[in-house]
Amino acid sequence: MIWLLTYALTGALVGFIAGLLGIGGGMTLVPILAALFTAQALSTDHNVHMALATAMAAAAFTSSASVREHHKHGGVDWTTVKLMVPGMVTGSLLSTFASGWLTQRTLAIAFAIIVFGAATQMLLGKKAHAARTMPGPTPSFFIGLCIGTLSGLVSAGGTFLIMPVMLYCGIAMHTAIGTGAAIGIPVTVIGTLGYIASGWRVSDLPDYHLGFVYLPALGALVATSVLTAPAGARLARRLPVTTLKRIFALLMYVLATKMAVSYW
Repeated sequence: MIWLLTYALTGALVGFIAGLLGIGGGMTLVPILAALFTAQALSTDHNVHMALATAMAAAAFTSSASVREHHKHGGVDWTTVKLMVPGMVTGSLLSTFASGWLTQRTLAIAFAIIVFGAATQMLLGKKAHAARTMPGPTPSFFIGLCIGTLSGLVSAGGTFLIMPVMLYCGIAMHTAIGTGAAIGIPVTVIGTLGYIASGWRVSDLPDYHLGFVYLPALGALVATSVLTAPAGARLARRLPVTTLKRIFALLMYVLATKMAVSYW
């Protein structure tokens, strides 16, 4: 019972952050779940795999709650969503299928490197020129394919990687947050299916699992995160762009460092 309560409290916090920054919450959850699963001794060799899969599954629900709130205020660019989703879904599916053949250490280090680089880009990126627009369908597919592949490795909907692209192309920060959350929904759904498939025949997994997804944790996380995500989204509408960028980058630095130190 204490573990379910811990998952529920974690879900409430991550849901609020997800709504605030437009992320599905998967990226935030990975190091937390990895630590909790290790403390419970759920698996010898697959705690990170389960953390990645469970976080991505939870992110699908949290993103949906966040998007509804952002959409109410016109904060989702659906044209950009349509351009980016096909490539990102393809890349996410490929990478999550491959994750079962990668070691915990490889996944953890990949997570740290990718997230650290994205955070630096967020802080150092220059303001976009208003005349820029998102690229056409073909370039968008290949950009999405690369981002989807990387985000699939770290169990995220790709918002933290697509955000710099959207800002560069002139999409306002508040709109980019809502748009990133919308892009993350199909990516996390497909990515979750990939993790389920890659972990389907793996041994040394605990009871009540679906592939690499640990169902007790998923249920508790979703129950609270979908309630707090809209509150985070409402706050995002009120905060200055610079503040949102700094919060976003700081969070990513902390998560990358935690994961690298834990599994180096």
